[in-house]
Formats: sequence, structure tokens, C-alpha cells
Amino acid sequence: MEAFWDYAKAFLAGGTLCAIGQILIDKTKLTPARILTAYVVAGVILGAAGIYQPFADWAGAGASVPLTGFGNLLAKGVREAVAKDGVIGIFTGGFTAAAGGICAAVFFGYLFALIFRSGEKK
Repeated sequence: MEAFWDYAKAFLAGGTLCAIGQILIDKTKLTPARILTAYVVAGVILGAAGIYQPFADWAGAGASVPLTGFGNLLAKGVREAVAKDGVIGIFTGGFTAAAGGICAAVFFGYLFALIFRSGEKK
């Protein structure tokens, strides 16, 4: 029964973030790229303020998988690197924390670009 509630919380949190994004697409003139960027920046700001991590702990994958979770991961990496390495951690922390996800995105993007051909829809 505990697994059910974990899934329910993840669905509720992730669904809410997606619904907010859809409302922004439908009701504003913001482009999807700007909305995605805003999500990452919001995750960085909320993560730096210490607000996002308790939410992510409660929501699980519903908060860690969306782009706000990526922003939180960047903020967490910078915070830890600054504590360990000082000022240089500002420049290295985010890349170190997110390296696995970034590498996976580049690798699979390249792999699928080799498999599928892009083109205009007809």
C-alpha cells in the first residue's frame, strides 16, 4: 500500500508541474523553450533557497524527473562544490552533479538521430 501512495504523490506532483506548463502554453504567448527555461531557473532558485528539496523528498520522481528537478540538481551541486572547493565550485558544481544526465541525453539524442531521419511533417 505504501508503494501506491508513492506513485500517487509522484503523479500528483509531476501532473501539477505539467498542468502549469500547459496552462502557460495555452494562456500566454510564451514559447515552449522559454517555459522550459523558466522551469529550470525556478528549480535552481527554489533549490538554492532550500524549498525544492523537501518537496522532492515528498514527491519522489514526480519532482526529481521534471526540469525543475534538473534545476534543483544544479543548485545542489553548486552548493556542495562551493562548500568543498570554494569559489571554483560555482563553475564546476552544477556540471559535476548533472554530468550523468547530460551525458545520457547527448548519447541517446545522438543514437536516435542515427536511427531516425528528421524531416518536415507532410
